[in-house]
Amino acid sequence: MSETIPAKDGPAVTQATLVKKAAPKSDYKPADVSPQRRVQRSFAVRLWSIRHSRLLEWFYARFADMFLLLHPLWKGIGYGRVEGPITFVEKRVKGFMFDCRMCGQCILSSTGMSCPMNCPKQLRNGPCGGVRANGNCEVEPDMPCVWVKAWEGSQNMVHSDRILTVQKPVDQSLRETSAWLRVTAQAAAAREAAAAAKNGTANTGASA
Repeated sequence: MSETIPAKDGPAVTQATLVKKAAPKSDYKPADVSPQRRVQRSFAVRLWSIRHSRLLEWFYARFADMFLLLHPLWKGIGYGRVEGPITFVEKRVKGFMFDCRMCGQCILSSTGMSCPMNCPKQLRNGPCGGVRANGNCEVEPDMPCVWVKAWEGSQNMVHSDRILTVQKPVDQSLRETSAWLRVTAQAAAAREAAAAAKNGTANTGASA
């Protein structure tokens, strides 16, 4: 509590008021917002994304399809050459929407659009035992638990059961790389392997 100092002529004033009056004058006027409120604001977009996880799930599926269609372009230019600009864009878009930490192994579609890398303990398979009674984080009391929100977001999604998938430990060598390009390259390789297997089966059948 602020210390109250009696004024000689008039009502008492607080120590905080005296400090504010004694502060150097300048054109900069700090917003009259408490640190608690500023912290809550920093989670606003992240929490919006979780609440609208089903919409983002649909959008991400279309976005992944588009990136896969562009695979011949990425391959022609060279994945190594396009990674710099794609990573630049990905980091800013996902950073704004999800507070993305660019682990390079994005699992938002499995965690209700709540990035598990925002967990101070970086847990990839559910919450720790220290979740507070109000659903907030043990380490950062003002932050909603990432995994509590992940469960809430996952329940709105078509593939809600993906949150039950056991995730591998984070591969630190993939940090600051593009998950968009990595997933696209893997999907293209799987598609090409399936096409080759199908053609092989068809050729075998024709020979017989």
